[in-house]
Amino acid sequence: MAGTHTVLLTLLPTVLVLIVLAGVESAAVKDVKDSKAQAGASKRVFMPASDASNFFKRRGRRSPRTYEEYYAEQRVKMAANERRREHLEEQNNEYENYLEEERDEQYERTREKNEQWREFHYDGQHPRYPHHRHYV
Repeated sequence: MAGTHTVLLTLLPTVLVLIVLAGVESAAVKDVKDSKAQAGASKRVFMPASDASNFFKRRGRRSPRTYEEYYAEQRVKMAANERRREHLEEQNNEYENYLEEERDEQYERTREKNEQWREFHYDGQHPRYPHHRHYV
């Protein structure tokens, strides 16, 4: 009796694995359509050996650059300089706006303090400002 239980317990997982794997398509079988699509993709990615060996040997370190290479490099530098200039200009404008607001606030605080001081110390005997008199 114990022997039959052991045999059944070992055969049960095997049967379950076979049932599960029967529903899965095999990866070993090649699909003709997929192989053609992969071949086309690999042709676009990979280049012939003769081109690959000449890819880095096209121009040596000391050989002069072509006009196109020089012009492309200059365009990249000019674009980087333009971006840097715009960024710095934007930062400068933000800082100037901040300074202007700070100066306005400081001016307003100072003016209010001066007004309060004048009102507190005004004795009513003399006009506040001599140059505001209506008579000369």
